[in-house]
Amino acid sequence: IGQTFKVTSQEATKLSLAFSRAPQISAEDCQKLSEDVQNAILAVATVYYWLPKGQGTTLRKMVRDATTDVVEGMIQLTETILSSPLESLSQEQLISTGGVWEACEQVSNLPRGKYYNQAAVVSALTVCLGVVKDAVKEMEHALMEGQDPYSDIMEDEELGFRGNRDTYWSEADRKLLSSCMGLMKASKACLKKVLGVVKAYGKADSLEQIAQLDDLADIANEISPSVDEMALSMYPPVNQLAVRLNAAKLASVLKKVLEITKTSHVCLPSEESWVQFLTGAVDHNMNKIKNFTQGQL
Repeated sequence: IGQTFKVTSQEATKLSLAFSRAPQISAEDCQKLSEDVQNAILAVATVYYWLPKGQGTTLRKMVRDATTDVVEGMIQLTETILSSPLESLSQEQLISTGGVWEACEQVSNLPRGKYYNQAAVVSALTVCLGVVKDAVKEMEHALMEGQDPYSDIMEDEELGFRGNRDTYWSEADRKLLSSCMGLMKASKACLKKVLGVVKAYGKADSLEQIAQLDDLADIANEISPSVDEMALSMYPPVNQLAVRLNAAKLASVLKKVLEITKTSHVCLPSEESWVQFLTGAVDHNMNKIKNFTQGQL
């Protein structure tokens, strides 16, 4: 994979330079250049398809995404050259060439080590954890701002100061949001713990172990969008029923993550206590949310 990406990057440079200045290259040279570019792209795609499915779907997805970026980058560069004049190297052509280089350099970020799929799952979980951390931090900041979570938004020049009460949280809203924050923090703790055990105990010696890691990555990928959906529904004007429904969805995803973790090879007996604790934390916060929103049903 590394070699095919390197060759494609070199072919992108040759292609860009060949069409960076007048006079136009000969038809024969153009044909040779086109064939070299096509062969490089075919090699990239071929090596991806050679990757055994048994290595894990998480790894394959990462390699597929990197491969797609390279192919799409070369397509964009070609289209830019076809639409640009020959007098000089255009800014668009420079940007497109750099885009291919950047896409080809992604190979350095692909998983390395003994357990490729384990490394891929670690990478996927790390990304998820980063997104959830940002969401928790943003909501904590909004709640600390005071009654108006939109205080950082400029007032309307024509309307003057915002007097719309729909931009404020009521006391009832804040009690509900406290439990929602508990669920968001449980999401962060869940991802952090799962990431830790996958790093420490994740293996890929068997198809079963690889499949278990893939299952963890797949369900964990549902956490960040579920957190985002709940966070959006927490902003005023608060629809408490919508908050409850989004919270229930997030709680369900978290319970699945914890259940899959508990039954996988990464959960040693010494790790079962935090799985049980976080399961209880999810239930506790969800029950409080249900109590606060009972009147909405």
